[in-house]
Amino acid sequence: MCGNIISKMNYFERARYFKTKKRLGQNFLIDGEVIADIIDFADISSEDVILEIGPGVGFVTEQLVKHAKKVIAVELDEEAIKELQKLDAPNLEIIHKDILKTDISELCNEKIKVVANIPYYITSPIIAHLLGEVDDLENKNRASIKNIILMVQEEVALRMCANPEAPGKQYGLLSILSQFWADVKILRKVGRKCFYPAPKVNSALVNLEVKTEPKLKLTDYSHFRKTIKAAFAHRRKNLKNCLLSAGFEKETVYKVLGQMNLDENIRGEKLSIDTFGILSESLLKNK
Repeated sequence: MCGNIISKMNYFERARYFKTKKRLGQNFLIDGEVIADIIDFADISSEDVILEIGPGVGFVTEQLVKHAKKVIAVELDEEAIKELQKLDAPNLEIIHKDILKTDISELCNEKIKVVANIPYYITSPIIAHLLGEVDDLENKNRASIKNIILMVQEEVALRMCANPEAPGKQYGLLSILSQFWADVKILRKVGRKCFYPAPKVNSALVNLEVKTEPKLKLTDYSHFRKTIKAAFAHRRKNLKNCLLSAGFEKETVYKVLGQMNLDENIRGEKLSIDTFGILSESLLKNK
């Protein structure tokens, strides 16, 4: 456990001298205990290669390099890169690039662990980039990753882990995408004061244990993607009307809902991922 040592470091004093860029969604993690928890949760061995997305000025990076065989830091901000270079760690590779334009499979010849305090405004695109969409069976990025530890908004973390019994509108496309290719778990909540500058929302640390196989065995994954996108396209509409609006044939929709004993007025957020799989296959079979 390295929490006691890390927690004594004055990250706030170091962070406030760096001019953060709002357009890049920069909120640097300055809480030593949280940084220590990230290192502990990542369970890094001397054989691990870590991909850190958006390392910023390197508060987490400087701890990662102490434990991993190699740390690959992908950072977009040139000024932040200058700070990272000051670490002068032989096992640190800094890549000046947008993570969404980075082919992760080309970074390393072995499976990697991802650690990221990502810009919150591009959370969903980053998750899709790391895992691939539900119909992307041969995604090279996902095949290169063991597990992912992400710092995200607490609200987003709840959505990633949500099921049909979750309150409000937590369960949706992000829930299905996250859980289709990974086992998702909230590791801990993180208050806004743990960052500089402090964001307007609380955060949470999430672990995604990447799967080698999709959650469901289906005959047509593109059709499944079309079905779930339709179901959540209009939150105020029931499932039947959502499917009809997306171009599914009326006769087929009514027939399948009847076969599955689903109320015509049920909404998409009340269907589990497994039920969506059955719905997609049934709509396809009854075309």
